[in-house]
Amino acid sequence: MANVTVTDSARDYLAQLIGKQDVEGMGVRIFVTQPGTKHAETCLAYCPPNEVVPTDEQIDLGKFTLFLDHSSVPFLEEAYVDFSEDRMGGQLTIKAPNAKVPNIDDDAPLPDRINYILASEINPSLASHGGEVSLVDVVDESVAVLRFGGGCQGCSAVSLTLKQGVESTLTDRIPELTSVQDVTDHSYRENAYYK
Repeated sequence: MANVTVTDSARDYLAQLIGKQDVEGMGVRIFVTQPGTKHAETCLAYCPPNEVVPTDEQIDLGKFTLFLDHSSVPFLEEAYVDFSEDRMGGQLTIKAPNAKVPNIDDDAPLPDRINYILASEINPSLASHGGEVSLVDVVDESVAVLRFGGGCQGCSAVSLTLKQGVESTLTDRIPELTSVQDVTDHSYRENAYYK
C-alpha cells in the first residue's frame, strides 16, 4: 500500500465536490500520467463505481474512498494532497515527490539507483540553468557514463559541474560507483549556459 497523505481539509473539500455529483458510491482516483518521466503529472479524477478497477488500491477516507491506480502506486509513494482556503475559494495541492522516478530500494539494480539520484537530486538543480544529465551506460560495474543536455551541453563550467556536483553526489550516495564519464559533444555550444 502506497503511503499517501490526504489532509482533513483536502478530504472535506473533495467530499464536498463529490456531494455535488449526485452519484451513489462516487470516489476519487489518484494517478500519475507519464510516470517515471520528466513530464509526469499527478492527477485526481472522479471515480464512479462502474470505473473501479479490481487492481486499484483503496484507502477509506470516511466520506469517500480514494482509489490508487495500480500502475501509479510506486510513483505515488509519499504523495501529499492538501487544500488551503483563500479569498478566491481555495487551492488543492498535490505533491508527489516520486512521480518522475519511483522511490527505490538500496538493493535495486545500479542503473535504477543512478537514474533515481539523477532525477530526484541532480537534474532539479541543473534545471535552473536549463540543463539536464542522463545515464547512457554503466561500464565495469563501477563507472557511470553520462550525457549532458540543454544548457549543460557546451557549457564552459561543465567539467566543474561534473566533478564537484554530479560525480561527488553519485559516488557519495552509491559507494560501489567509483567515477563518472561524460560522453557529451561539448563542441556544440548553441544553448550553453556559460559560453
